[in-house]
Amino acid sequence: MTDKKDMAKMKDDLKELESKIQEKNDELQEKEEEIIQKDQEIEKYKEQLLRLQADFENFKKHTEKQLNDQIHYANEKLILKIIDSYEDLERALKSGKSDDLQEGVNLIYQKLKKILEGEGLEEITAEGEKFDPYLHEALMAESHDDFKNGEIIEELCKGYKLNSKVIKYSKVKVCKKND
Repeated sequence: MTDKKDMAKMKDDLKELESKIQEKNDELQEKEEEIIQKDQEIEKYKEQLLRLQADFENFKKHTEKQLNDQIHYANEKLILKIIDSYEDLERALKSGKSDDLQEGVNLIYQKLKKILEGEGLEEITAEGEKFDPYLHEALMAESHDDFKNGEIIEELCKGYKLNSKVIKYSKVKVCKKND
């Protein structure tokens, strides 16, 4: 009889052990699912971090470019103020009578021209050129036999570029033929 009791007890112990094993397997399954979920979250955060890093690098490059542009064109306002004096000297040179005045004004003009060119200023060529709305501003138009349609007849006011950027458009008279 003891054998039957022992057998029944062993069966109960075995069922209890199987139940505990099943519980442990269920716990293990839950833990594995948690680990998989955490791994997916980690991957998501890694991707986010990489995107943020790329965005930051792009932001840095953009900011550096803006800063370089600001430095490159920092003298624009100053040069715009000087241009009028520069042109006045040029006009005085063209109409000057006295040799001493002519020589003095010429020296000033050449110095000022050298300073402005050293700062990156360059004159825009106009007369005889094809009209370009990115360089010239047409104030007048007339038909002319010596010029082609769209060609600049006369430069009324000089235009200037500062380091390849137009800061003052040439004011011009353009040939417009009525066909």
